[in-house]
Amino acid sequence: MTQKLYDQDSHCRAFSAQVLTCQPGAAGTWQVTLDRTAFFPEGGGQPADRGTLGGAAVLDVQEVGEAILHTTDAPLTPGTTVQGTLDWPLRFGRMQCHSGEHVISGLAHSLYGCTNVGFHMGEDAVILDFDKELSPAQIREIENQANAIITENRPVTARYPSQEELAALDYRSKLDLTENVRIVTIQGCDVCACCAPHVKYTGEIGLVKLLDAMRHRGGIRIWMAAGKMALADYQVKQENIAAISAALSVQQPQAAQGVQRILGEMEGLKETLKAARQALVLEKAKALPETQGNLCLFEADLDAGSLRALANAGMEKCTGICAVFTGDDQTGYRYVMGSRTVDLRAQAKAINTALGGKGGGQPTMIQGSVTAGQAAILAYFQ
Repeated sequence: MTQKLYDQDSHCRAFSAQVLTCQPGAAGTWQVTLDRTAFFPEGGGQPADRGTLGGAAVLDVQEVGEAILHTTDAPLTPGTTVQGTLDWPLRFGRMQCHSGEHVISGLAHSLYGCTNVGFHMGEDAVILDFDKELSPAQIREIENQANAIITENRPVTARYPSQEELAALDYRSKLDLTENVRIVTIQGCDVCACCAPHVKYTGEIGLVKLLDAMRHRGGIRIWMAAGKMALADYQVKQENIAAISAALSVQQPQAAQGVQRILGEMEGLKETLKAARQALVLEKAKALPETQGNLCLFEADLDAGSLRALANAGMEKCTGICAVFTGDDQTGYRYVMGSRTVDLRAQAKAINTALGGKGGGQPTMIQGSVTAGQAAILAYFQ
């Protein structure tokens, strides 16, 4: 059995170990076991550590039964002693996030009776699922108290209590565990069963930021960042808010108001443009010629209302079908067709089949879209 150095000291970043076995793995990799390791295998929602063993890169670490398998990109000789070195920035950032998650989950449980039912650590955020909904005010309170606890630099400890101690202990756990249970305790905040390495004091977490939340399966899903992940998230958002405020010529705290102002102006311009288009359509409608048979019209960038208005006007000027199309040959066309003499609902299937379209409506008017090009459409209605 491999000695788990990460259990004894979460801050052990370099160690020496004897190679016990080395077997070929998949795709040119090797599966190595050691007599002792500081490499944490994937578990408890935390990804596996990375780093080097001797001259080989450690690509993955998994616990299979009682064996801890290190996937390397080169073979190691059994019986030799090798130096192991963790990718410490990667490991420490994950410990910050995992310990931060324990603080958040502990507070959600103690303050609002929420149970953590899901945990996933990604590259840009940590996802937490709780079995109850939380209001924005409650989420803000959890975040505020969590950062206060971090500032107090409370101790974080891990131990394996006896079965008697465990039976009397009130702790959080997603599984019904009875033996060899590792308990991680954040003083005055959380007691939880967890196999992963954690920081030694909450101050090492740095800070936690709850980024977003949404209802999820009767509870709530929260996106969180901690430590250097939270700093990276803030830096990206700071760059974005700086660019937005500069483009809108407002100070950064007023960026949201600036965006709302621009959106309001855009809505006004849209209404002005809509009115202008409708006036143009009316003028075009007045100029339509009296036509025996069908009338086929193409107009650029017409909204649904303008399409119908032009089709209504055109059906009064022809004895067949007035078909109005907007779009182009590359992306297809939307249409509205009207007629006083042809039952368009009865003809819709034939029209759509001929022009690669779909749509329908009433006997006097149908609407839909087609994939046929302009030349094919004109040929059909001639």
